[in-house]
Amino acid sequence: MTEDAIASGQSGPPPSGLSDEERLAQLGYTQVLARRMSAFSNYAVSFTIISVLSGCLTLYLFGMNTGGPAVITWGWVAVGLMTLFVGLSMAEICSAYPTSAGLYFWAHRLAPPRSAAAWAWFTGWFNVLGQVAVTAGIDFGAASFLGAYLNLQFDFKVTPGRTVLLFAAILILHGLLNTFGVKIVALLNDISVWWHVLGVGVIVGALAFVPDHHQSASFVFTKFVNNTGWGSGVYVVLLGLLMAQYTFTGYDASAHMTEETHDASTAGPKGIVRSIWTSWIAGFVLLLGFTFAIQSYDKELASPTGAPPAQILLDALGATAGKLLLLVVIGAQLFCGMASVTANSRMIYAFSRDGALPFSRVWHTVSPRTRTPVAAVWLAAFGALLLGLPYLINVTAYAAVTSIAVIGLYIAYVVPTLLRVRKGEAFERGPWHLGRWSQPIGVISVIWVVVITILFMLPQVSPVNWETFNYAPVAVLVVLGFAAAWWGASARHWFLNPEHARTRAREAARSAAPEKVDP
Repeated sequence: MTEDAIASGQSGPPPSGLSDEERLAQLGYTQVLARRMSAFSNYAVSFTIISVLSGCLTLYLFGMNTGGPAVITWGWVAVGLMTLFVGLSMAEICSAYPTSAGLYFWAHRLAPPRSAAAWAWFTGWFNVLGQVAVTAGIDFGAASFLGAYLNLQFDFKVTPGRTVLLFAAILILHGLLNTFGVKIVALLNDISVWWHVLGVGVIVGALAFVPDHHQSASFVFTKFVNNTGWGSGVYVVLLGLLMAQYTFTGYDASAHMTEETHDASTAGPKGIVRSIWTSWIAGFVLLLGFTFAIQSYDKELASPTGAPPAQILLDALGATAGKLLLLVVIGAQLFCGMASVTANSRMIYAFSRDGALPFSRVWHTVSPRTRTPVAAVWLAAFGALLLGLPYLINVTAYAAVTSIAVIGLYIAYVVPTLLRVRKGEAFERGPWHLGRWSQPIGVISVIWVVVITILFMLPQVSPVNWETFNYAPVAVLVVLGFAAAWWGASARHWFLNPEHARTRAREAARSAAPEKVDP
C-alpha cells in the first residue's frame, strides 16, 4: 500500500470515470495480477466454491444423524436467508474497496485509525484460517466420494489412510492446475457453473421420475432424527445447521478476484450476491430430490461406501445410472476444490504482500510468465492437507474441519460489516450499495455470525472423547494465539505502516516485471 493511502485511513469516495487500475492505485496497490476475468467469471468462482453438489452432499451424512430430513430441509431455507444478509453486507463494502486483499483491507479502511491495523491483522488471520479449512473440507469431501465410487466400481476398500491419500492426490492436482493451467482454470470455472446447474437438474430429474418409491412430504419436512447421543432436540437442531452453513462459504472469492476482474467495483459485489441466491435455490432443489428419493433410511445411513448420497443414487436409480451420476457429483466437487485453491492463494498472496505471513517474501512472489502467485498456491494446498490429517485418528475430523471453515470465514466476513455499521453515514459507498437497508441488514448479519461462531465450537457427538472431540476450538485458538503473540511482539510496529508499505510496493513492482505475459 502507498504511504498516503495508509496514513489517511480512508480512500474517499470512489470517483466515477476511473479505470480499474486507477481505482486500485487509489486504494494503495499496484496492478500486478493479470486482469482477465469477466463479471460472469468472477461470479463463477464463488458459485463453484459454494458448490451445492459438494457442500450439501459431503455433509449429508452429518445431516442425517443430526436432525434428519426436517433439519436438512428447513435448515437450508433458514441458513440461506441469513447468509444472503451476510453476503449483501459484504457486497456493499466490496464495491467501495475492490482489491484482492478483501476483508482485512476493508477492516483497515473502516476501523478507527488508532486500531485499524489491529482490526485488519486479526481479520486477515481468520480469513486465512477459514480459506485453508474450506479448501480442506472441499477436497476431503471429494476424496470421500471418489473413494465411494472406487469401492463400487473396483471394490476399493475405503479406509482413513486411503481416503487421506486420495485427499493429498486431489490437492496436488489442484495445485498443478493453478500453477500451470491458468487459462484452463479460468475456462473450467466458467464450465463449472453449467456443470452444477445441469448436474443438479439431471440428478433431481432422475431421482424424481425413475424410482418407483418416494418418501412422503411429512417425512421430508417433519421427520426428526437424533443419532448424536445428545438428549436436547433444540441443541441437535442447532448443530444440524452446520450442513447448510458450511455449504454457504467461500463467496468472498469474488472479492479476492477483483484485481483480476473487469469493472471490479460492480462485478465483485454482484458476484457475491448472485452466487448466494442461485446456490440457495439450486441447493434446495437438490436436497429435496435426494431426501424424497431415500429408499431405506437405515440402509442409506449404514452405506458401506461411507457416503449416503451415493447409496441413495444406487438404490433409487440402479447401479449403472447411480454410478454415472455419482461421477457428475465428483466432477462438481473437483471443480469446487480447484476454485477454492485459486481464491485461497489470492488471499495468501494479498496478505503476504503486506508482510503478514511468515516468509511473506516467498508467498507473494508472482510468476513472471503467468502472473499468478504460484508459491501461495502450494501453501494453500499444503495447509489444507495438514488440517485433514487428524481424520487418521478422529472420526469426527471432517465435521471439525467444516466447523473451522465456517468459524474462520464468517468471523472475517462480519468484522468489516460490524465496523461499517459503527461508521454509519460516514461510510463512503461504492457504485453498488444497499441504501437505507444497509444498517438493518448489517446488524442482522453481525448477530447471526455471533450465534454460529459459538454454536459450531460446541461438541457435536456424545459422549465426548478423543475419537469424537470437536477440535475446531483448538485450531481456532492456536491460530488466534499465534497471531496475537506475533502482533504483540512485532507486527504492531510495522503492519500496514507507510515505510513497510513502500518496501512492499518496490518488491511487488520487481516481482511483476514480466518475461512473457500470456494474452
